[in-house]
Amino acid sequence: MNHDSYQDAYISGILHSVKTIAMIGASPKDVRPSFIAMKYLLAKGYGVTPINPGHAGKEILGQTVYGQLCDVPHHLDMIDVFRGSNALPGIVDEILTLKDRPSVLWAQLTVRNDEAAEKAEAAGMKVVMNRCPKIEYGRLSGEIGWNGINSRVISARKPVRQAGYQALGIRIRPQ
Repeated sequence: MNHDSYQDAYISGILHSVKTIAMIGASPKDVRPSFIAMKYLLAKGYGVTPINPGHAGKEILGQTVYGQLCDVPHHLDMIDVFRGSNALPGIVDEILTLKDRPSVLWAQLTVRNDEAAEKAEAAGMKVVMNRCPKIEYGRLSGEIGWNGINSRVISARKPVRQAGYQALGIRIRPQ
């Protein structure tokens, strides 16, 4: 897959299908991007499990922190990576050891490793790199566009509330 750009339907399909997310590199500091993204995704109805070995056993935003993926006792649909690009190969290797493997690997803004992506895709996973699910959700739901930020569409229409577990529905339908 070309990881330079993604079709909106591809991103939308992932955001519609995912319910549980492991956030590797989640931080308890409220000024960190991972904390902000986690808070947003929780507010949209996603189950977010923080992964941070330095805070294992503690809580972030009321969610128990685990030291590594294999410690998580429930199914994960997506792994969201807030680590450097050089950490992705090891993370993919860890994912591939899981018996109950997630279907999506999402690498945050500036995080990209094509070899790791290729390995994850070869194992049947969908991969998104150098994107933020918080930003993509906001853009596709119209929240960001309504506020005039990076929407590619000028509109005064408010976001449409849709059925589902998220507070605002994503307007782009998956393929």
